[in-house]
Amino acid sequence: MIPEFSEGQFDVVVVGAGHAGCEAALACARTGLKTAMLTLNLDSIAFMACNPSVGGTAKGHLVREIDALGGEMGINADKTALQMRMLNVGKGAAVQSLRCQSDKHAYHTEMKRTLEHTPNLRILQGEAAEILTEDGRVTGVKTTYGGILYCRAAILATGVYLNAETITGDVKQRSGPNGFAPATALTENLIALGYGVRRFKTGTPARLDGRTVDFGECAIQYGDEDIMPFSFMHGAPVKNALPCYLTYTNARTHEIILSNLDRSPLYNGTIQSTGPRYCPSIETKVVRFSDKDRHQLFLEPEGADTLEVYVQGMSSSLPHDVQRDMYRSVKGLENCDIMRYAYAIEYDCIDTLDLYPTLEFKKVEGLYTAGQINGTSGYEEAAAQGLMAGLNASLKLRGKPPLILGRDEAYIGVMIDDLVTKGTDEPYRMMTSRAEHRLEIRQDNADFRLTQKGYDCGLVTEERYARYLERKKEYESALCQLNGRVSAADADGFLRSLGMEGTEKPLTYADMIRRGAELKQLKERFGVPVNCGAGAAQSAEIYIRYEGYLKKGLDRIKQARKLEERRLPPDIDYEKIGGLRLEAREKLTKIRPASLGQASRIPGVNPADIAVLILYLK
Repeated sequence: MIPEFSEGQFDVVVVGAGHAGCEAALACARTGLKTAMLTLNLDSIAFMACNPSVGGTAKGHLVREIDALGGEMGINADKTALQMRMLNVGKGAAVQSLRCQSDKHAYHTEMKRTLEHTPNLRILQGEAAEILTEDGRVTGVKTTYGGILYCRAAILATGVYLNAETITGDVKQRSGPNGFAPATALTENLIALGYGVRRFKTGTPARLDGRTVDFGECAIQYGDEDIMPFSFMHGAPVKNALPCYLTYTNARTHEIILSNLDRSPLYNGTIQSTGPRYCPSIETKVVRFSDKDRHQLFLEPEGADTLEVYVQGMSSSLPHDVQRDMYRSVKGLENCDIMRYAYAIEYDCIDTLDLYPTLEFKKVEGLYTAGQINGTSGYEEAAAQGLMAGLNASLKLRGKPPLILGRDEAYIGVMIDDLVTKGTDEPYRMMTSRAEHRLEIRQDNADFRLTQKGYDCGLVTEERYARYLERKKEYESALCQLNGRVSAADADGFLRSLGMEGTEKPLTYADMIRRGAELKQLKERFGVPVNCGAGAAQSAEIYIRYEGYLKKGLDRIKQARKLEERRLPPDIDYEKIGGLRLEAREKLTKIRPASLGQASRIPGVNPADIAVLILYLK
């Protein structure tokens, strides 16, 4: 029996120091709560176990929202960027997303430095063995060494470490990512507390020695010039430091993979857990998309001070000898040396239908979960959940109402609603297609949507809030200036110079934007708008261009909010409501939706069931 001892009294204990744990701990500490962060290894703080990047399609929206609410991911990504690119620039503003190629070592170092210098935060290396409870409430976290961190709330952000096993070919090892130790003591405790636990899987590609890669045989990929960063706290564009490169698999690559499928854990039965549908292994891509003769591979630097190269698009769990031949079959990689082989990793996670929208566990008051333990995939998804779990834990302990973001307010709201209302049977990834109000919740207006909320919750600093007010002022000024009128002659000449149909009437600058003119063209010709930052002016341009659609969207949002405003009593007995179908009763009883709106989104609850609930509430 290991003797117990006190590690101290805290308001909140955060278990885990990945992207979710970092945001959770910072949110609690920065709002004045005495906070402890317990991590298996200090060297794994904010570790990028997979791709060395932040953002991407829909994920960039999450980073901007984290920043707008007072979180740290965007600031840290800007500090440690190697290059940035705006994705989907050929598509509408709703789906454009920023992606940052990061220096993974610098990202870890900078985040660790931020945590270490945050008041109210203690960082401790150790493994959580048990969540202590009394009368259905959290009272502390016990380590495997017997130390007890007494607390009023705990946030579990354990990532992919719970009972983690790495798999490559026939070799299965008890290990977390990158050789870090797994967390083996907590799963049984979670089951005892009432969590539903399942097994998920993810994977990562090999890292190559850059000296052995012929980059001259690959297409060079530079970052965008003068691109605005993630954080609204940064006004200067991020400069590109290192390029990435593009190459492809080929027929020989596919032949090697297909001839060795019997040695693949994914196809010989070794791996039976559920993997991410939207980020498949190269084995899965070759099998599933047999009509394709090649697949894109991006060669991405892991950092400015290392030779390691990440091969984006080629994750695998094939044996080492097969991996060597497979990678060397690719153009530019013919003589490559592998520094770290690819592997798959299996881990325990929970059923998110056991959570409230605050990410608090329904069966234990004060116990929250965030990140990959919730069945999500990706640094950005994890960080967003960590921020919300930390903020809601803080709000509850400070006697304030929770912050629950609607689907029309933020991608964060979409993600959390999906998790707690629909659940997930596979690693969940944020995508723009999941957001029905994506035109309203663009990445460019994240601060307009969320910074006031973050400020009211006590997380947004006075400096950040002042910058938000200034940007809002610039945006309103830009809109006002762009409603200025141009003479018929000037407008006609301008439009014709762009190859557009002319006009016989005076037009506003906004009218010309709606006809297809770009803001930069107006700036060059007429000098408007003036005294406005690039970001604020861009938001004004987007609003003008899509104003008609945005107004229609507001009507849809108003209709949806009517259902959200109809609250459902938390103690309602669905078994006693006549007219509800059996499936609806079961789903409603398990999830216990807070509103008719949430109830309507539960799979298995149909419009007829909602009509029954409306009558019940009258």
